[in-house]
This record gives sequence, C-alpha cells and structure tokens, in this order.
Amino acid sequence: MKKHVMGWDPAAMDALRVVDVPRVDPETTGNGTPVEKAPDPELGTDIIPAARYYSPEFMAMEWEKVWTKTWLLGGRSDDLKEAGDYICTEIGKESVLIVRQVDGSVRCFPNVCLHRGNRLRPEGRGNAEKFQCMYHHWTYGLDGKLEHIPDLCTFLQGGPPGMSAQPLPCVEWNSFVWFSLNPDVEPFDDFIDPLKQHLEPYHPERMAWKRDITVEWDCNWKTSVDAFNETYHVQGIHPQLKWYLDDINVQIDCYGKHNRYLIPFAAISPRVHMPSQIPPAIYEIMVNAGMDPAEYEGRVSDIRVDVQKFKREHGPAQGKDYSELNDDQLTDDYHYMIFPNVAVNVHSDDIMLFRQRPHATDPNKMYYDIWMFELVPEGEEWPERVKHKRFKHGDKSIGQVLDQDAFNLPTVQTGMQSEYFPGLWIGDQEQRIRHFHKVLDDYIYGPGQKTADDL
Repeated sequence: MKKHVMGWDPAAMDALRVVDVPRVDPETTGNGTPVEKAPDPELGTDIIPAARYYSPEFMAMEWEKVWTKTWLLGGRSDDLKEAGDYICTEIGKESVLIVRQVDGSVRCFPNVCLHRGNRLRPEGRGNAEKFQCMYHHWTYGLDGKLEHIPDLCTFLQGGPPGMSAQPLPCVEWNSFVWFSLNPDVEPFDDFIDPLKQHLEPYHPERMAWKRDITVEWDCNWKTSVDAFNETYHVQGIHPQLKWYLDDINVQIDCYGKHNRYLIPFAAISPRVHMPSQIPPAIYEIMVNAGMDPAEYEGRVSDIRVDVQKFKREHGPAQGKDYSELNDDQLTDDYHYMIFPNVAVNVHSDDIMLFRQRPHATDPNKMYYDIWMFELVPEGEEWPERVKHKRFKHGDKSIGQVLDQDAFNLPTVQTGMQSEYFPGLWIGDQEQRIRHFHKVLDDYIYGPGQKTADDL
C-alpha cells in the first residue's frame, strides 16, 4: 500500500478518497527551491507541557535564552529607502531603532536615551536627521552616537561610556531587515541556513506592501505559532478550505532551527467528495492567473496542474517572471517557520508573513503582525505604501480564515490552564509543532538537556 510522504496511510485516515498528488521531480529543479523530502527527525511522542504557555517563569526563561539571543525580524528594507529612514520596532520590553545610514548601510541600536531612559521615538516608521530626546535634548546621530549633551560640563563624571548607544547586530536579506539583541549572536548566514536557497527564488523585492496590521491577541505567542504549523485543524476551524487545498497530502520538512510544509493549492481535500463544478475559491485562483473558468473543459482534479501550465506560458506576457520557480510553486503554498516567531506563506504572486511577538509582561497575550505583499508586474507603477493599522482582537475583521483562527486561540489559551490538561498530545500531522518546541528546548535548556521535570 502506498504510504504518505510523512509515513502515515491516507486510507486509514478520516478521508473519503486517496489522492496521488502530482509533484515536480526534484531532479528538474536545479538551483531553485529544494523540493526533496527531508529526513524526519527523531522527536519522540512526549506531551508538550501546557505550563510553558502561561507560566511567568517559562516566559522569563524565553526572554533570557531566546528573545535576547537569536536573530529577529525587524522590518522591510523598502521602508528604509533614504538616509535617515528608520523603523522603530518592539520585542517584549525592548524597543530598537533600525536606521538607514548615509553610506547606504543599516544600523540598529536600543530606542532609549542614556540620560534618564526616555524612548527616543514611538513605534513605527519615519525619517530623521538626528534623534533628539524630547526630555532634555540629548542628541544622537543616525548611528546612535551621542552628538550633543546640553551643559555637559555639569556632569562631573562626563558622558556615558563610549558616548554611544549600544550597537546591535543588523543585516538585510531578501528585502527584509533582521536584528538581534545579542551583540555576540551567531552569523546570520549560519542562523538562516538552509533557507536562503529556499526563499530567494521568490524575489520578494518585486512585491509591494498589501497589508500591514498588528492585532493584540489574548493568547501566548506559541499558541499562535502552533496554529500555523499544521493543517490538521483545517477540517475543524476552516471547513471552507477543503474546497481550496489538500490538507492531507502535505509534505513536512524540518531543517535545523526552521521547518516548512508544502500544501497543494487549487486542489480538493480528500476529506470531501470531488465536486462536479469549480468551487468558488478555486475559480478565483483561475481568474487571478488570467484564465477564464467558463471556458475550462478539464476536470476539477486537473485544475491545479492546468493553472501551473497556464502561468508558465502566460507569465512573461503578464510581466511576471516565474523562471526561478518550479511548477508546483506556481500554485502551492510553501509555508516556512523561521525560528522563533515568523510564519511565512510564499507564493508565486504574493507573500503572507506573520510575526508573532510576546507581550512584555503577560504570557497570556501577544502581538500578531500581518504583513502581506503582492507581486508588481514589470512595467507597472509601484503602489503607494499601505498604512499600518493596529487594534485588538474583535475590533475589526482580518479576513475569514484569520478571523477563524483568532476566534479560536483565546479559548485554547484558557483551556490549557486547566488542572486536567497536562499538555499537548501531538500527532504526526503536527510534526512541525514538535520540531519547533524541540528547537525552543535546545535554546532554553541546551541541546538534549531538557528533562521530564522541565516545562
């Protein structure tokens, strides 16, 4: 009997059909995004302790061992076009300024005045010639160095050591800017490996901002990370997607710190019968590709491959260069988890990126950043940058699918605090969750050092 790419048998699952999904031959992808199935790591079957989602003690360990030690996503390079452009972003209790320098480089330093601790800028974007503290007018250059202290002669001890804010590591990669709170952080290339080869073929620098939203959710940041690390919940929370994607024939790959899954889009879930007519969501995929669904004469089960063929043939005339992407990438969702908190859905024509940030003091709250980008065809005018919006869960809709996730997560967060719930009971379809927590454990306890008594 044919086995699924993850090793389980689809015929034994709650499915109505066994589907053999056509996939590209790894031998044909060249130097593009790898498609080979990565070996499955040995992750065991232990429960994942519930307390780590609400414990102040575990939250403190995460701050000490993860957030202040690793690389973090700071923003988008095209928000730093000119010298003096800056991004002010927050992670936990810290706030940093990421600034474009006169020489074209970027620098990062804490967003705090060395005098009395005032924040130099509010969270957001802007442009400055200098950063002057509103409190006493201590003034910093674009590089974070102190340029002026009023009445310096009255400070018998002189100015602060080095007369500069603490420089923090900062790099640009693939149209995004990354920073670390750790001056001794590992080289970025070592951290991101092997995802450069995976993600660079999408050329996100050709995509413009479509959405920029921050929502405060009533759950731990890991509760959100887990929700986007598996497709097992599609048949529960997102039933409408069963006529849009195949939630069973999903390839899962784990790579060191990071992981991914490959989900066939423009497909019908094996959990439902094959429809006789084109479902509305797949109809929209065809229209967006430039096809006329009314003239389509093929079977619904053939649409995924036929969309791939159409985009490959007509993409150049539409000003869309798909030359570095394989055929599956023209329809499917290649979904990556970049440790610790970035979920990115990459597609040939758009990117949906979710940055999941911890609350500064409450393990039962988090900030969910929604960044969406859309391919701008060659020759078309670059659209105006969308404005950032910020609100709390329930104040506004963020789209049907994300609303469904947002509605569910607070009840998950509450339920995990029950005395009768020791922890997460994880199946193989949720392997990415187990892998994520293994990496988290390695950061907090050291590789292989977590014991049964640890959270």
